[in-house]
Amino acid sequence: MSNEEALIIEQIVGGDAAAFEILVRKYQARLFNSLIHAIGCPEEAEDVAQEAFVKAYSKIDTFKQNSSFYTWLYRISINIAISRHRQKKPKSSLDEYRMNVGHEPVDESSQPGQKLDLEERAVQVQAALQLLSDEHRSIIVLREIEDLDYEAISEILKLPVGTVRSRLHRARSQLRGHLEQVVIEK
Repeated sequence: MSNEEALIIEQIVGGDAAAFEILVRKYQARLFNSLIHAIGCPEEAEDVAQEAFVKAYSKIDTFKQNSSFYTWLYRISINIAISRHRQKKPKSSLDEYRMNVGHEPVDESSQPGQKLDLEERAVQVQAALQLLSDEHRSIIVLREIEDLDYEAISEILKLPVGTVRSRLHRARSQLRGHLEQVVIEK
């Protein structure tokens, strides 16, 4: 954890509620983007992120500061997402998911045909991600999208590094299989 974050947290614990806004501004976009990939629904990701910030603020005095604030916040958000998922029925269709998420941004410098291919591939990857279990999807998001190292993922998910490595291997294998199946069906 940086000294700057430690000072901000100290101010918050000391009663300076306005200091929390600094952390929200610093991490809200990053958390939201990670949650979209992990959850698949922008509205749900927004709700989970907001609830995670509220919970982090109310529990800030329990933060032990042996990790970064973002790692702690992300863990809170994943726990909230898992709890919400258990309380809800699964999504009814892939079409509904596509309608909610839309297309991924693509490189504007590519040729028109390439742009369509990239958009189609992004939709296929998002669809394949949603077919993974929660534990495998969150590990893929943390490693491949958040670009976290194994130790950080281990800390967030409260798993041994060896388990992170093996789950990531299985998740990549399952994702590859789902993507191959999508290409074959096409």
